[in-house]
Amino acid sequence: MAALGRVRCLTRALVAAPNPGAWRSLCTSTVAQASSRTQGEDVRVEGAFPVTMLPGDGVGPELMHAVKEVFKAASVPVEFQEHHLSEVQNMASEEKLEQVLSSMKENKVAIIGKIHTPMEYKGELASYDMRLRRKLDLFANVVHVKSLPGYKTRHNNLDLVIIREQTEGEYSSLEHESARGVIECLKIVTRTKSQRIAKFAFDYATKKGRGKVTAVHKANIMKLGDGLFLQCCEEVAELYPKIKFEKMIIDNCCMQLVQNPYQFDVLVMPNLYGNIIDNLAAGLVGGAGVVPGESYSAEYAVFETGARHPFAQAVGRNIANPTAMLLSASNMLRHLNLEHHSNMIAEAVKKVIKVGKVRTRDMGGYSTTTDFIKSVIGHLHPYGG
Repeated sequence: MAALGRVRCLTRALVAAPNPGAWRSLCTSTVAQASSRTQGEDVRVEGAFPVTMLPGDGVGPELMHAVKEVFKAASVPVEFQEHHLSEVQNMASEEKLEQVLSSMKENKVAIIGKIHTPMEYKGELASYDMRLRRKLDLFANVVHVKSLPGYKTRHNNLDLVIIREQTEGEYSSLEHESARGVIECLKIVTRTKSQRIAKFAFDYATKKGRGKVTAVHKANIMKLGDGLFLQCCEEVAELYPKIKFEKMIIDNCCMQLVQNPYQFDVLVMPNLYGNIIDNLAAGLVGGAGVVPGESYSAEYAVFETGARHPFAQAVGRNIANPTAMLLSASNMLRHLNLEHHSNMIAEAVKKVIKVGKVRTRDMGGYSTTTDFIKSVIGHLHPYGG
């Protein structure tokens, strides 16, 4: 009963309605934040945009090194304030989490690697990665799945966007053993958060000139939970008559993505489905190494890879593909209104892939991470770097 009481308490805290104000614009002011940090190791660079960097686990530090090297070569006016948070490297604590949160709240923008979540239960159900996202209310995860010219996959010329609600659903960390050998895992769906992610998806489609939004669900089985999510999507859709609205059951969506992904434009879905579809769709265009992602709250923007994998087996081998992280970093610069630098880096990365001489192992080549970075830097100069 004590465990159940704790779950009920956590449930009330989880579903407490956040401020549902308009989601943060995809672009921020061009005025660099000039407030000084309290941590002594951070040195403020005048005129540079402060960005929190969280390398994460696996090849994350190597990918962040790639970002820093390319930014340096391109003279990008960004100052990285690096923090480390890892449950597998004994670098996770409440103090470190608060330091990261403080930095991200001050800077408003962050770039992060995958913070690996161990499967072992050690008394805390919510991982540090999940707690970080919840405390910042990063409710919308956006993954733009787009084919890269010159890199052929089973499906080419793909261009679709997956929008995932990532603060509730099956990832609510509300589990308990109600009787010996019986585990109850609660899935939380609220009207407030379902409406918020639906509105985000339709706003995104409107801003980006896209014509259709597909709500992905399992309301035929979870009639109340997914039923509420679907109902909210339908209600929001009525407010956007110029955007075509469709709905699709999750299992059919998986099959349709493999058979005919061209039918999709923007897809919006609850937490777990989004995690699965992100990875499936990334596989359609080349895998986790080539798809960027980002997460938004009303105040903060976090840039990361679209499919979150630590790729631990590649650590220290100089074989990780930095494409996804570099494209995500380019998206971050666009968010900061640094359009010139954003375009320069994105075009350099795409040029390297299109030429095809330098490709990492996951793309069928033999080049190292270092080779790829050097090639990207070599292609910066034609764009005015």
